[in-house]
Order: sequence, then C-alpha cells, then structure tokens
Amino acid sequence: MHFDFTRYPLDAERLLDLYRAMLKSRLIEEKMLILLRQGKISKWFSGMGQEAIASGVTLAMNSDEYILPLHRNLSVFTSRNIPLSRLFSQWQGKAGGFTKGRDRSFHFGTQEFKIIGMISHLGPQLGVANGIALADKLRKEKKVTAVFTGEGGTSEGDFHEALNLAAVWKLPVLFCVENNGYGLSTPSSEQFACENIADKGVGYGMESHIIEGNNVVEVYGKVSELVESMRKNPRPVLLEFKTFRMRGHEEASGTKYVPRELMEHWAELDPIENYQEYLRNEKVLSEETEVEIKTAFAHEINDNIRLVFDEEEISSTLSEELNDVYKKFDFKLIESNLKSNNIRLVDAVSQGLKQSMARNSDLVIMGQDIAEYGGVFKITEGFIEEFGRDRVRNTPISESGVIEAAYGLAVNGKKAVVELQFGDFITSGFNPVINLLAKSHYRWGQPADVVLRMPCGAGVGAGPFHSQTNEAWFTKTPGLKVVYPAFPIDAKGLLCTAIEDPNPVLFFEHKLLYRSVYQDVPEDYYTLPFGKASLVREGEDLTVVSYGAGVHWAMEILEKHELSADLIDLRTLQPLDEEAIFESVRKTGKLIILQEDTLFGGIASDISALVTENCFESLDAPIKRVGSALTPVPFAKNLEQIFLPKERFEKEILSLIRY
Repeated sequence: MHFDFTRYPLDAERLLDLYRAMLKSRLIEEKMLILLRQGKISKWFSGMGQEAIASGVTLAMNSDEYILPLHRNLSVFTSRNIPLSRLFSQWQGKAGGFTKGRDRSFHFGTQEFKIIGMISHLGPQLGVANGIALADKLRKEKKVTAVFTGEGGTSEGDFHEALNLAAVWKLPVLFCVENNGYGLSTPSSEQFACENIADKGVGYGMESHIIEGNNVVEVYGKVSELVESMRKNPRPVLLEFKTFRMRGHEEASGTKYVPRELMEHWAELDPIENYQEYLRNEKVLSEETEVEIKTAFAHEINDNIRLVFDEEEISSTLSEELNDVYKKFDFKLIESNLKSNNIRLVDAVSQGLKQSMARNSDLVIMGQDIAEYGGVFKITEGFIEEFGRDRVRNTPISESGVIEAAYGLAVNGKKAVVELQFGDFITSGFNPVINLLAKSHYRWGQPADVVLRMPCGAGVGAGPFHSQTNEAWFTKTPGLKVVYPAFPIDAKGLLCTAIEDPNPVLFFEHKLLYRSVYQDVPEDYYTLPFGKASLVREGEDLTVVSYGAGVHWAMEILEKHELSADLIDLRTLQPLDEEAIFESVRKTGKLIILQEDTLFGGIASDISALVTENCFESLDAPIKRVGSALTPVPFAKNLEQIFLPKERFEKEILSLIRY
C-alpha cells in the first residue's frame, strides 16, 4: 500500500461507494479494450490509472451541480448513474445514445444528469463552466461547477482566459487539472516550465492545491471540504491532481514513448489495487463482498452490451437532420404602436437592447467597457443604473472566454448578449462560435441562446483591424443565424427578435450607419421576422440585392441616374429570403448584387448561384456581383475609397442597364 487513506475519516459505506465507482469504470474499460481488439468498437480513450479523480470529484459534488468532464473521465458518467445502455449506445452511434449518432464517445451533454461534454478542442469547456457558475451565482444558488482538463489543455489560451475571468468575477468553479505526465506523447516538461500547474493559480489571485490523484480518499475528502466552502463563499479553486495514464492517448497510440521504469513506478501506484488492499486490511471489503460487486458489474456490463449490439443501426432522413440544426423558434410578431421618434441607427440598437433587458430578467449582457463607460459606441450608456452590474458586465479583453461563458449561461437557463467591441475581434473567439454555439443543438439538443453584436464596416478610416465585414465566415456555418440591418427600424425590431430566438445569432451593426442614418422608429417594443427581405424601392428594369451600407450606396446611385429598379434589402443573411430575390428577378430579368465584403467567397456568390439554378430562363443578362477589392481594408481615406465597391457598382449597374 503506497497511500495514506486515513487522513479523511469516512464511514464504511462511503468507502465502498468510492470503491464501486472506480471499479465499475475500470471493468467497463477492460471490456471496451477487448471489444476494440475484436473490432467491435472503433476507438477508445482510456482513463486507466486515473479513476480516483473522476470518482472522488463526482461523489463529492451534489447531483444537481454541473460537471464538465473530459473523454477519460468515464467515472463521472457512471457515478451519475447514467444507464449503461445509453452510454454504450452513444459510443456505438446508436439511437439510444445522447446525440442521435451525430457525435461520438464522450462528446455529448445531458441536462438530466447535469453533465456537459467536451468538444475536441479541450480548452473551451473551461470557459463554459464559468457561464454555468455565473448563472447559479446570479440566481443566488449555492452551487459549484466542476470542470476537467489535462495538463496539455493548460497550454491553451482558453485555460488562461477562463481562470482569469473566474477569478475576476469570483465564480464558484472547481478547475480540475489531471496532470498525467503527457499530452498525447508530449511530456509535461515540454508543456510548461513551472514546477507545478497549481503554481499558475497564484498569478490569477486564485486558491490552488495539489492533490495525490491516485488516492481516492484524498480526492474525495479534499474536494468535499472545498466545495462545501465554495458554496458558502463563492470563488474559483484550481486543483492539480498528480496522476498517470497507463494506456495510450487512445489505444492506437500505444505507450512506446513512455520510459519503462516510469510505467513500472506508476503501476505500483494503481489507485484501485492500493485502495482495494486498504479496504481488505480494514475489514471493510470482504472477499465475499468483492466477488459480489464484481459479479454484479460484469453482468450489468455484458447485459447492456448485448442490448446495444442488438439495437438497429441508426437511420434518419435529410429532412430530420436539417430540422435539428436549429431549435424550433415560434416567432411571435409583436407590432409597434403608432408613436415614433426620429432616431439614429445607434439609438435604435440601444433602445431594442434596453427594452429586451426590461422584458427578460434572465438576459445578461457582457462586453469590454460596456458598464459605466457604456461601450465604445455608447450603446449601453445608462444601462448599469437601470439593470445593475450583475446583468451589465464589463469583461476582461477575452473574446474566446466570454463567448464560452455566454454559452454556459445558455446551458444553465439564461440568455446572453455579447458585444464584440469591433466585429473584427471575433477572430479571437472563432472556435467557440463555430464549434460550440453553431453545433450545440444539432449535436445534443442544447440550444445556444446567445446573440453576438458585431460593430463592423469600413468608411470611417479605421484601418485593417477595425473595418471588416466578415459575415461570410458565418453564413456558411450551419447552426448560426446572421442578421445585418441597414435601417434603424429594422435594427431595433430584428435585435429584439434575435434576443427572443433561442438559437445563436450574429448581429452585424455597421459603424458608418450608426450616426448617419435616421428614421422614424416606434417607441415601444416590437419584433420583425427573420428570413424576410425588405423591398426598399420598386422598378422594372433590373433587380439590385444588397444589405448594410450597400443598400444606401445603391439608393444613392439609383436616384442619381433615375433608374427603375427593385432594390432588395436582405436584412437577414441566414436565413435568406430566396423567394423575394427569385420573384424580383423573374420580373426584371436582370440582377446585380452588391456587398461590402470582399468579392470572392461572399454572400453575392451564393445568391448568384441560387438565381442561376432557379431563374436561369428568366435572365436577360449575366448576373453581376460587386464587392470590395481583394485586399485588407486600408486606413487612408483615398485608399479606402479604392477598396470599397461603390464606384465599381455605379459602373457595373449602368453597364447592366445597357446590356
């Protein structure tokens, strides 16, 4: 026996609970390795040698507290009493699992068991835990959220962003780092230079501890003490569990990169064998009880494996798959009263956001400088006095971590609006947008009730890092909705709808239009439908399709040359009002599409393809696409004019009229 199991006095029943938790995980793994060798399963990520951590942490938590595990934390799932048939179905891609065959292994979540599974990028789940904990804290619920990562995951930026945010906001998150010596084959010495991962907590002003990860009593005892304290005094805690992974990163990897003497050393520290010996010596575990427990588990495992192997292969239809990309949204049209005020687009956005905050007490807005300062564009000026700092939250400069926290809020029953100070900065949070928000509902039925506000656009001399219109990155990503208003009345109504919609929405707001475009906008709250374009003006000779600032450029050129044209303002790019475009093209026979985004790979290309496929026989001329030059956005005004497509649009529309 290599560990002291007496530091935390536990009764016999709890000692056996810990034994059962570790053993069940180990026996399932051993069976999976057999099935892997038989070719009956395709992949396995082993947690052998680390069972004490997941078992001890899970049993120390309350069943209504969220845990965010890794793919080696099998005991988190089994200790929460998930039926084995469902787990095995998940691993086989069968209908009885949690993702309808759409994701594999432990990449799933379940609200029923309060487990939120990882995405393969590892780090983002740390930020998600922050959002979950924040929701609990806002509701004044005395709960702790536990989240796992490995020592390799601590090299990711998400780790640092998550710890920093949790420390600043004093969130009750237990950050559990399993330091098993290797990130796949890369040893810890090549991951970080400090002696212990726990040392990193000091830099964030965070309490941290090192725990013997193979001693299940120490894990359970210390975590039990900490979570009880954290419920009373909310704060984050960083735990480093010293342990070792006895199998490869996944079975195909093997362990040849590990020195033999190291494997032998840790084999002697096996958490189950050492604990089992202790229980026998203490007369807590008799031979009869041991046989009884192992026999019951073996039968349970084998019976459920048979059930799953007998389960039919999953089937679906294209319609069913498409219908699950988004959560169904029952849009309710709320019409405005007759009283209006002539206001700017920036005022309309602010008004829509403020009225949404007043209507929905679960709505939280987050962003850099949005509290007392009111945001760089003053959208949230005065909000903190009306709604308080809990719901109007200044954030660190941390796009990825904040978007992850927004997703965590959604997981735990809140709504979130995140203001990206500039839409360009979304690149620092691209991963959680694409892999968490967009895929969440399709993967396991969890909607991501998040709106990302995206101040964007050129024409204000802001240069390459503050002027992009990058909507095309997101219109091609299934699971996201993309809104891009050109007028104040649309900005307010569509923002209200975006916040009501349980799906993730990227809401683009053109900076040039903020204070240059006025319109009579209803005073009270109202909504506008997604996927419905606006016919700004009607004509006979051609169809112009645009959105954002492009609509105003088109209006100017059409008026200047007194052209008879349908001008369609798309308003939303995803969903796209295809029928409005087709109907107009069938009437006019000519189409020109104007976008501020650089031309190649933009929304204009897809609209052109759609019209060619659906209205080819109605066309009297080639379709014209006009967009910005294929360069980054320049700073100097004369260079910016060369970059932007307004002058090229004027030339092309006149050419199309003459065709």
